[in-house]
Amino acid sequence: MRIHRMLAESAAGVLAQVFNEGRVLDRELDGLFRANPKWGKRDRGFIAETAFEVTRWRRALGFLAGDESIEALCAVQWVRSGFEVPEWWPSHPDEISSREAELSGQPRAIRESIPDWLDELGERELGDAWGREVAALNRRAPVFLRVNRLRMEVGEAIAWLGSHGIEASRVEGTHDALVLPAGKTLPKPLAAEGLVEIQDAGSQRIAPLLDLEPGMRVIDACAGAGGKALHLAALLQSKGEIVAMDISTAKLSELRRRASRAGTRIIRTEMWREDTLKRYAGWADRVLIDAPCSGLGTLRRQPDLKWRLTAPSLEKTKRLQRRMLDHYPELLRPGGKFVYATCSVLPSENGGQLRNLVERDARRAIEQELTVSPAETGWDGFYAARLG
Repeated sequence: MRIHRMLAESAAGVLAQVFNEGRVLDRELDGLFRANPKWGKRDRGFIAETAFEVTRWRRALGFLAGDESIEALCAVQWVRSGFEVPEWWPSHPDEISSREAELSGQPRAIRESIPDWLDELGERELGDAWGREVAALNRRAPVFLRVNRLRMEVGEAIAWLGSHGIEASRVEGTHDALVLPAGKTLPKPLAAEGLVEIQDAGSQRIAPLLDLEPGMRVIDACAGAGGKALHLAALLQSKGEIVAMDISTAKLSELRRRASRAGTRIIRTEMWREDTLKRYAGWADRVLIDAPCSGLGTLRRQPDLKWRLTAPSLEKTKRLQRRMLDHYPELLRPGGKFVYATCSVLPSENGGQLRNLVERDARRAIEQELTVSPAETGWDGFYAARLG
């Protein structure tokens, strides 16, 4: 494929917003593609591939180029992908094969393209396991689906997808997860049917930890756009009540659309307010605290996170997690249980927070813990635990 000037410059423009302005990569690409609806799949693929891979391998590409400018990073990425850098492009890398050999001898932070402070923190918290985890988090993620059991069984979903030319297979260790072949996606018209939801296999392990029974009252305290709330509804067999809470009206609006599409009416959305804890105190049989976190477990899908994250912002997030653990269990009725979950691989955000809670509050006890390791599973990284 010949590199088209407009596409190359568009990819570089996205990267400039991500690296220089701290913008979210997915959102920048989505806005660009909506502004250029006539671009074909191949054009969009070239831009997305360039933006994601340069973001993922920023430091390694900089070492190979001997230059950290966006133009140089793009040029090296294209060479590694088999493209010839056009004459009109402002940067043309020298022979990089010799530097490829030297890359393996560089510090891990350069080889795996992560900030120095984050590499030091990961090694401090995870020891030798950190190297394996960060390497796994640099691999491209396949598309995982969760079958909506309210409308279809797993076998039926495989057949339905197959009738549309989409090959899908079961994921060992999960009840409802399917995975698509590498590089394949779910077409938007099929996603809009509500028969399957795009959801990482690791994420699908969290809702079952709540140990639900049909008819229960459940609060999803940080619901976002509702991936786990929809899973909760399916596990409840659409019998009971779910209150999905968030601080974002846009995300709750999207949740309502997804719930209607999925065929469940037991989810009620509410914005968090100052009196929310008081109004719902003692109401729920189960509470899911899908806490704000570093998001490090999702770097395969969001490589730009590692460039936005800072040590001070991480400490601020940990303080928020601690406040939530101190107060959100107040939503439970006597005898109720809650699950604390993050999409992080750092123990300080995960089990460390809960052990601190148990020391502070003798009423709490950890009943079951789950750690999803990207290195061991090939899924995103997650942690969750149920407490009584």
